Amino acid sequence: MTEKILILDFGSQVTQLIGRRLRELNVYCEIWPYNKIPALDNSVKGIILSGSPFSVRDANAPQIDLTGIKGKLPLLGICYGAQYLAQKFGGEVNASVAREYGRAMLDVTASDSPLMKGVAAHSQVWMSHGDTIARLPQNAEVIASTADVTNAAYHITGEDTYAVQFHPEVYHTVEGSKILANFALGICGCKGDWTPASFIDTAIAELKDKLGNDKVILGLSGGVDSTVAAVLLNRAIGHNLTCIFVNNGLLRKNEFEDVLASYQDMGLNVIGADASGEFIAQLKGVTDPEKKRKIIGRLFIETFDSYAKKIENARWLAQGTIYPDVIESASVNGPSSTIKSHHNVGGLPEKMNLKIVEPLRSLFKDEVRRVGRALGIKDELIGRHPFPGPSLGIRIIGEVTPEKLEILREADDIFIRGLKEYKIDGVPSASDPTMTANNLYDSIWQAGAILLPVQSVGVMGDERTYENTIALRAVISTDGMTADWVHLPYDFMAKVSNDIINKVRGVNRVVYDISSKPPATIEWE
Repeated sequence: MTEKILILDFGSQVTQLIGRRLRELNVYCEIWPYNKIPALDNSVKGIILSGSPFSVRDANAPQIDLTGIKGKLPLLGICYGAQYLAQKFGGEVNASVAREYGRAMLDVTASDSPLMKGVAAHSQVWMSHGDTIARLPQNAEVIASTADVTNAAYHITGEDTYAVQFHPEVYHTVEGSKILANFALGICGCKGDWTPASFIDTAIAELKDKLGNDKVILGLSGGVDSTVAAVLLNRAIGHNLTCIFVNNGLLRKNEFEDVLASYQDMGLNVIGADASGEFIAQLKGVTDPEKKRKIIGRLFIETFDSYAKKIENARWLAQGTIYPDVIESASVNGPSSTIKSHHNVGGLPEKMNLKIVEPLRSLFKDEVRRVGRALGIKDELIGRHPFPGPSLGIRIIGEVTPEKLEILREADDIFIRGLKEYKIDGVPSASDPTMTANNLYDSIWQAGAILLPVQSVGVMGDERTYENTIALRAVISTDGMTADWVHLPYDFMAKVSNDIINKVRGVNRVVYDISSKPPATIEWE
């Protein structure tokens, strides 16, 4: 049984970061809504209470029954969690005279505290609260303060209950990882042995036990998640796995052929399903983004289903669901038991009467890549940028036509090849900070070209032109939830723009999207 820490989520925007920091310590953890706490067995080594957009003084503030937790298991309250513990057990929380948001300097007042072991006496932390703990419970002691917050961190004496009013999970808290390590590895006694290799061994054993000799179907996309899921399942059940890769006619240049070729030496049983003509025909005249998505999703299901029916006695549908998908589907305001259907196979389980298996549902994106490398999957597959399910269908603004697809494929190919060929001094990889990026492509989270429904006047060969505009997009992110545009080198931008205009017939203008998410999204549709 894998030891774990449970993170109880009160709705904070950075709850996922607590999980990511613990995983970086090789400590397995799970995030659960505060009102859906799972059964506590011997595998649970500690509990963390997250922050929240609520004030503990609100009439509708989240309440939690800590019977069976406080005083019995190591407990760490963060921000709202710290204020909730204080108010619930005899302290007092008031509105701050000066609301504290952003950087603050923390002074450790109890260096012998297990939570503050090895933490610098004076370090930067990140605050984000409008309330403050005016009075601690009677049996509590202060272990750290800031200039404006006396009770910035405290300990309930006689038990392993700790609390901090700042956010140790964010990068701006310089000693945050050390504080979380002190809690998880020290106070909770976790071994810190949850590694990609240990995950693989455990996952394969569980898949063998769960699936037995049943047949499984998986929809390959060529992306990281489905590839790693396929290889993991192949290790567990071998020939009982059949992978189907659907060509929707909206893929990048040569992608259908290239992806199939990349799987040839991996021992996977892959069927290539070419339905490109039908997809393009069904999209004719459609301009509304949501209608395009629905048409593409419906045709994917129909195509996948027609090929899957040829596989006799299939019992399971495998999906590349990862942990952020699971978390996002379970809101603290009303947890849902279903996973969102953005994998393009949402209608298949009911239609085909299949059970679902999700071998990666406990992993964050960067962990999926590390598991993939541990499985020996080639870097060209592991390091691929995320690519939208509707493919180039939502990177052509307006109606999708064969002519527009040809223009966009060529422009996109020039852009992506250029990113891969442009060498840079080694920097942390966008897909995995533990790896080094030596080219622009690997230093970026996601990039692509968009064909705009805009024509403009140009001059080419002393003649007036009235042709299309290509927008280029490149962003840096950790999970796709937020993103910032990349400051690409001017010499690179100049070359790519020149190459696209000179080599792609029908384009006379190239622009670069410098919008962040939010307020914009990564994709244009």
